[in-house]
Amino acid sequence: MTNQNQVALQTVPVPAKLAHVVLRTSQMLIMRAWYTSVLSAKTIYADDGLAFLTYDEEHHRIALLNMPNLKPQETGAAGVHHIAFTYGTLGDLVTTYERLRDGDIKPVYCTNHGPTTSLYYRDPDANQIELQIDNYDTIEEAAQFFYSPDFKANPIGVDFDPEDLVKRFRSGEDEAVIKRRPMIGERDLTSLPLQ
Repeated sequence: MTNQNQVALQTVPVPAKLAHVVLRTSQMLIMRAWYTSVLSAKTIYADDGLAFLTYDEEHHRIALLNMPNLKPQETGAAGVHHIAFTYGTLGDLVTTYERLRDGDIKPVYCTNHGPTTSLYYRDPDANQIELQIDNYDTIEEAAQFFYSPDFKANPIGVDFDPEDLVKRFRSGEDEAVIKRRPMIGERDLTSLPLQ
């Protein structure tokens, strides 16, 4: 690549943010209630065919399109694996887990990836939603983890029991220790759930 091409690549505009996700559903009311509960979102607009939900200053983060008679998702089909939402503190993630658990919404699996500690949920249409906390204070520290021998041996992470996470956090254990990923050896992409 020439220096001229490098300069051109550096001046190409990039998105300022990821604005929203739109989901098709045949279960509009159920899906709207689920996302309102899970994300503590408010409905900005809703009618029989469309709903806009947000949890922050954005006009909508999740949009739902009501499309009757959709087929259920097929396991193992190509498509989006999950959508992730980051919480500001470990306490916020733990409190959210407890609130959802007490409302009978439970994660399908929980993994400390290294850069994040993540709880994965499945919505009523079988879309996976990740609720996570960053484990490092800076993006640079998290990026360094991707070049570690531990990541090379195990790019997926270490599964954990969310009740153990709650117990450790509520007991006052140092958050840096809680968020540190244990070394368990090799694990590859074949261990990821398909949906």
